[in-house]
Amino acid sequence: MTRSPAVLAIDVGGTSMKGAVVTRAGRPVHVDRWPTLPAEDTVSAIVGHLRSLLLVAQDLDLEVVAAGVVTPGMIDEASGTVVYASNLDWRDLPLRALLTEATGLPVVTGHDVRTAGLAEQLLGAARGVEDFALVTIGTGVAAALVTDGRPVTGAGGAAGEFGHIPMVPGGELCTCGQFGCLEVYASGAGLARRYLARTGVALPAEDVVARLGADPDADQVWAEAMQVLAQGLVTATLLLDPTTIVLGGGFTAAGDALLSPVRAQLAAGLAWRAAPPVRVAELGSEAGWIGAAALALRHAGLGDALRSWTPGAFIGAPTP
Repeated sequence: MTRSPAVLAIDVGGTSMKGAVVTRAGRPVHVDRWPTLPAEDTVSAIVGHLRSLLLVAQDLDLEVVAAGVVTPGMIDEASGTVVYASNLDWRDLPLRALLTEATGLPVVTGHDVRTAGLAEQLLGAARGVEDFALVTIGTGVAAALVTDGRPVTGAGGAAGEFGHIPMVPGGELCTCGQFGCLEVYASGAGLARRYLARTGVALPAEDVVARLGADPDADQVWAEAMQVLAQGLVTATLLLDPTTIVLGGGFTAAGDALLSPVRAQLAAGLAWRAAPPVRVAELGSEAGWIGAAALALRHAGLGDALRSWTPGAFIGAPTP
C-alpha cells in the first residue's frame, strides 16, 4: 500500500528551533521544539532534527517527499546559500546542499521572516492580500515585503532590513555600524537599552511596557519608539503602497499601547493618501515553521494545501 506523502518543516532561530511534520493536506501531525545551543554545530543539529522528524513521519506511515528549512540572515534563495547570519555565525554557508547531502531529502531553504509573511498570507492577518508588509518587532526588526503576491527578495537576498533604515540623523550607534537605525529605538533590545541609559535600571522590554502610564521614563522611551516606528511605516507605505501592514513579534503583546499611536502617527504622516490598515499577525511564533512547510509543499508539487488549514485548531497542540 502506498504511503501518504508528507513534508518536514524547521524554523531555525538564534535561541530555539521549531519543527513539524505536515501532511499533503497541510495538516500538522507533529510539532517539536529544541534549543539552539551556542556550543553546538547548528547545521549538525538541524540534520539531527530532520532525521528525528523523519522517524516520526515513518511511524505515522507517511512518506516524506520534501523538507523546508528557514533561517535568519541574508539568503540567496536560488542557490540555497546563507550569505550571512550574524546570530548563527554563518557566512557563505551552502545550507541547502549540506542538508540535502546529509539527509537524502529534497530540501528547500528560505528566509524566516519572508516565510512568516507567506504563512500570514496563506492563513493569517494577510490572508488573500497581494500587497502587504509584515514587520516583525522583537529583539531586532525585520520585514517581509510582498508585492503582487510575490515576496521582494532584493539582488542579494537582503530586502526587508526594515530595522536598519537610518531614521534619526546623527542618532545612536547601532550594532550594524550605522547610526540612528530604526531598531535602535523601536525594538525589544533598543527599548531595554534606552531605558537603562535613561534610568540606570535594567529591565526587559516587556517590563518597560508594563510601566507605561506610571513611569515617565518608560513613557518617554516608548513614545520615541512609536514615533520612529510610525515614520518607518510611512516610508514603507509611500514606497510600496501596501494594502495592509501587519505587525508581528514580541512588541505586539503591548496591544493598544502599540497599535493606537502607530495607527494615529501613520495616518498623520500621510498627507495626500489614506493610511493602510495596521493589523496584528495571527500566527505568532509559529509562522516560521508554517511558512517552511508551505515552501516544502510547493517544492514537492503539492501546491498551497495550507490554505485550507485552520491554524487555531493545531497551534501548540497538533493532533493526527
